[in-house]
Amino acid sequence: MTGEVWSELIVEPVEDDHRMVVGRVRFAPKSRTAWHSHSRGQFLHVLAGVALMQSRGGEVIEVHAGQTVYTPPGEEHWHGATPDSFMEHLAMIELCDDAANSNTWLELVSDEVYGSSPTRNAVTSAAGS
Repeated sequence: MTGEVWSELIVEPVEDDHRMVVGRVRFAPKSRTAWHSHSRGQFLHVLAGVALMQSRGGEVIEVHAGQTVYTPPGEEHWHGATPDSFMEHLAMIELCDDAANSNTWLELVSDEVYGSSPTRNAVTSAAGS
């Protein structure tokens, strides 16, 4: 991650057959994840602020408070706060049998990629990515 990011686990598996994990994640201005993917996909629901998000090879989009986007299994993406405000979201993922392999973290997002102007709002995108 780049910048200051705080997370709080809200829901975690309590039985071996439970797989859902939900976390509240807060990003300081200019903070962002590295490129990453989730083996079973991820729902990201913005609680406050505006998220910037990009799937590998796609456009940077804005996701506003109250909006939810989905990244399909294995899709490489990043998300973070805008340069001038905090952003908070719920991250919802389903763990795979080997929980350690549920997320794949890749390289940091460059300042150049992060600085790209968003081209659209998630509401106008077909799949939210």
